[in-house]
Amino acid sequence: MNSEWGSIYKDLGLQPIINATGSVTALGGSVVAKEVKEAMDMSNDVYIPMADLEKKVGDEIANILGVPAAYITSGAGSALTLAAAAFMAGKDDKKIQQLPNTEGMPNKILIQKRQRYWYDRCMEFSGGQLVEIGNEDGTTKDDLINSIDDETACVHYPVYEQAEIDKNILSLEEVIEIAHSKNKPVSVDAAGQIYPLENFGKYVKMGADFQCIAAKYMGAPHSTGIALGTKDVIDSISRHSFVGYESRRIRGIGRPHKIDRQEIIGVYTAVQRWMSMNHEERLSLEETKTLNIINQIQSIDGIEVKIIDNIIGHQPFGLSLNIDSNKFKTNNHDFVETLKNSNPPIWTRVPDGEETIIIHVFGMNVEQSNIVGKIIKEKLEGLKK
Repeated sequence: MNSEWGSIYKDLGLQPIINATGSVTALGGSVVAKEVKEAMDMSNDVYIPMADLEKKVGDEIANILGVPAAYITSGAGSALTLAAAAFMAGKDDKKIQQLPNTEGMPNKILIQKRQRYWYDRCMEFSGGQLVEIGNEDGTTKDDLINSIDDETACVHYPVYEQAEIDKNILSLEEVIEIAHSKNKPVSVDAAGQIYPLENFGKYVKMGADFQCIAAKYMGAPHSTGIALGTKDVIDSISRHSFVGYESRRIRGIGRPHKIDRQEIIGVYTAVQRWMSMNHEERLSLEETKTLNIINQIQSIDGIEVKIIDNIIGHQPFGLSLNIDSNKFKTNNHDFVETLKNSNPPIWTRVPDGEETIIIHVFGMNVEQSNIVGKIIKEKLEGLKK
């Protein structure tokens, strides 16, 4: 087999790229860790009852993280959809098979207006309805209290520990206290909250009934995730899942959310690896890749380069790049396209709602980080006015 970089794609007539965007689904998500690949290979030619495997691996991960229960899903988005189903239909087989028709069930999923985000749509795929509380100025306790009624299935809360605290919205602690006082569960999207290690499972320990994790961030396959929660919620999720559909012969909404035995073993191995690895070395490597780029371009007149000093969550370090269009025959948005058309193509982006190019190093190796710095320098020098 041709071992040239990207040959497996080139043989198909496709152009491989350098990923300077990070762990994004549009580019394939993650690089599977060596230990994870080895464990998946060992599981490949052996069959196992999937219900037993899900239960055992879930129990092991829950024990490692110190949470009541866990379940492996086909990504964090799948965990959100299955959790919403669990909050609406619970363990009632008749209702499980009725979804996505939610007649006769609580189906409102409350979310603060200022917390709306790209992936909250996953909470609606099993038949739920997202209902905004508060407004663009914020949310008060009374807003939440007055919004909870018999039709409320849960209150949903996305967490970004690396972002600045929004003082205009209710904190997770406040949401948990209010929701639980009304006997309603709380769902937390914590897909990227895997570092510091105490954040991994933190929100269930705080009292949330469910949280999701994207396992791709830890060296597991892109198509895997973890649902963490109370034993009752995780038991409900298992009944709605593809395993429940096949092993219990109950026609729930989870059948398309199938994963294989190799992926489940991969997630288990990834969690073990993540909880025992040297994170100082990991972070040092990410910083090195970032500086490899910065050191090649920071002296160019007419650009502003800043290191992203965040180490929380799944994408540490990286840099921002801002181009003065008065000094270059390009701007930030056009330069993103210039890099896409370079050789090799480099994919980065100006994130939605921002104006600055953000370069993440999650998807690069050290050699590629040097290539990225070299190409950015060459392209900018060629575009000088």
